Amino acid sequence: MDKVKKAIIPAAGYGTRNLPITKVLPKEMFPINRKPAIQYIVEEAIEAGIEEILIIVSRNKNMILDYFDRSLELEAFLEKTNKLHLLKDEVITNSPIQYMRQSYAEGLGDAVYLGKQFVGNEPFAVLLPDDLFLCPKKGALAQLIEYYKTSSMIGIQRVEADLLKNYGVVKAEKVKECQFQISDIVEKPEVSPPSDLAVTGRYIFNPSIFSYLEKIEKGAGGELQLTDAIKASLGDEKCFGIKIEGDRYDIGKEEDYIKLINRLWKNNSLKSETGK
Repeated sequence: MDKVKKAIIPAAGYGTRNLPITKVLPKEMFPINRKPAIQYIVEEAIEAGIEEILIIVSRNKNMILDYFDRSLELEAFLEKTNKLHLLKDEVITNSPIQYMRQSYAEGLGDAVYLGKQFVGNEPFAVLLPDDLFLCPKKGALAQLIEYYKTSSMIGIQRVEADLLKNYGVVKAEKVKECQFQISDIVEKPEVSPPSDLAVTGRYIFNPSIFSYLEKIEKGAGGELQLTDAIKASLGDEKCFGIKIEGDRYDIGKEEDYIKLINRLWKNNSLKSETGK
């Protein structure tokens, strides 16, 4: 069994759900208690054992590159004023992050495919920066890696029936308490979803997924859908869904974004009061 050491974070989308603010501020940079959303994603990956990260960006996402780069001028100023401790949460600057630009918004499938050379012949993770998890024991990606052997893994959770049209939805048979073998997957079903198990933005793939990404045509929304490549692979390879233990927040939804900020603020306040 190969260790999952690489991860792709697709962050090139237009953020249309959050216009007009995303004209100037990428949603991946939305602040959540003094840190941008994408830092939580990178931290989740590193905590799960990921050693190399590729972030897919577009022309208007240079702010992400700037954030993860070092600011020597700022460091010099903080050192001079004895305030270097203010950068204590900036653990990401020493992490091996690479970047690749997606020139055209061709969809999630195209964004993942851009990482083919980066991945090589190794298994790899994909983390969607829209989806943030608060998990009681271990992070969402770490839960997938715990079950990973040789087959692809997809993070799933049960979703209310009226919301399934907003997700990729799987047809699956329960294998273990949290593990399901997937036999079908549908992107944003308008009617008759195959189950109430929705894809949650965490994946582990073998490099064979790239051969299916090469073959698919544009699907829902006129984009190359990662879901369609997964569906095409199911006739040849096993794919498992792992039911993620934890609460998921879609920061593209204003109500989820506010709930996440409030919850983290309360958690931090409680830690300060108890000293834990």
